[in-house]
Amino acid sequence: MGRAFFPLDEELELLPGSLTPHAGECLARLGAWLPFESAAKMLAGCLGVQVSEATARRCTEMAGAAFEAVQTAETQRIVREAAPAPDGPDKLLLSVDGAMVPLVHGEWAEVKTLALGVVGPSVRHGEDWLVHTSQLSYFSRMQDATQFSQLAMVEIHRRGVENAGQVGAVMDGAEWGQGFVDFHCPAAIRVLDFPHAAERLSGIATELYGKDNPATQQWLDPRRHQLKHDGPAVLLAELRDLHRQHPDRVVLAENLAYLEKREAQMHYPEFQAQGWPIGSGVVESANKVVVEARLKGAGKHWARAHVNPMVALRTLVCNDRWEEGWPLIVVQLRHQATEHRRALRQKRRLPPISSPPLSLAPGGGTAVQTTAVAAPPVIAPPASDPTASVITNREPYRPAPNHPWRHSGIGRARFLPYRPYEPSKN
Repeated sequence: MGRAFFPLDEELELLPGSLTPHAGECLARLGAWLPFESAAKMLAGCLGVQVSEATARRCTEMAGAAFEAVQTAETQRIVREAAPAPDGPDKLLLSVDGAMVPLVHGEWAEVKTLALGVVGPSVRHGEDWLVHTSQLSYFSRMQDATQFSQLAMVEIHRRGVENAGQVGAVMDGAEWGQGFVDFHCPAAIRVLDFPHAAERLSGIATELYGKDNPATQQWLDPRRHQLKHDGPAVLLAELRDLHRQHPDRVVLAENLAYLEKREAQMHYPEFQAQGWPIGSGVVESANKVVVEARLKGAGKHWARAHVNPMVALRTLVCNDRWEEGWPLIVVQLRHQATEHRRALRQKRRLPPISSPPLSLAPGGGTAVQTTAVAAPPVIAPPASDPTASVITNREPYRPAPNHPWRHSGIGRARFLPYRPYEPSKN
């Protein structure tokens, strides 16, 4: 006998599995923060519920997959209905970046992350401006750039990026990041992360003077200061002169081309005066907090199918939206369980029972009942025996008049019509 389904389970709003709704929620929430073995021990210590590491893994990944499905469905609804976005803040920071996570069989894959936050007032700190960003939220997926841009619509829409007063896109120089901004907010103010620009200058200095030469740092420090406080114009002119003097230096040519292409994104004095941050520390921190803190570590290797459910659940807890997201997960899990039961019923449904065919012996002998459940194909009698035939009558089966069942007590009781009991009149 296989598994049974009790309608009371739905009435009590139980989830798939053997855990109560509260225990299942606690286990999934713990599994989003802790290794699965630690989550199982923590559940036992807090609720007295003993589960295995495998159960903790299954419960957590099942909840994550459900939330991933919820977000994907919401993205499709937004696009299909062209739903209007809510109002956004006056100044919104947008930044994207990627982090590598280990997969099974020694592979690595990139998880892309979107970070959004409200830009607060800038504060003067010496020669620099400090800009604080609050109300941070994240969206992460292991997808290519095109799919990631489309799926991130759910968080872009929720934060009101479309209706924000101003949007500043601060990120490194990756092409896919610029494509993301083109897709969602082409009018955003684009800022090249200053440490990435300084890293290109460092590469040029090393190419000119060597790695351990004190002249390297002596050349680098004033030019990095010049870029940050005076902008890129004078610095790029100097680098072009160096390139003309050393046309054979490949590293110099590559870094110069990188900076020239992003000259419009390196007007750091203007960006700081407008109150924008010039570093992408928000999204780099998101890589560590959302992705690497849970998915990277000694002995951790993930199957590809489990990465997106885990990062979806990580964004839910790191966005501090568990109370809002868990009811949606519950609805999705119940829907999946209902669909699974419906599919099982459809799979186990027997084919319609047809009447067993009778085969008559040549010359009109006694009928013999066949054992086939479904109606067999009609087979033509051999040409050498014209008297043979096959009966393919689809009417309810009735024994032949001379069948032995007709002459036995059991047989007669089986086929006689039902008559209600009448007491004797004597």
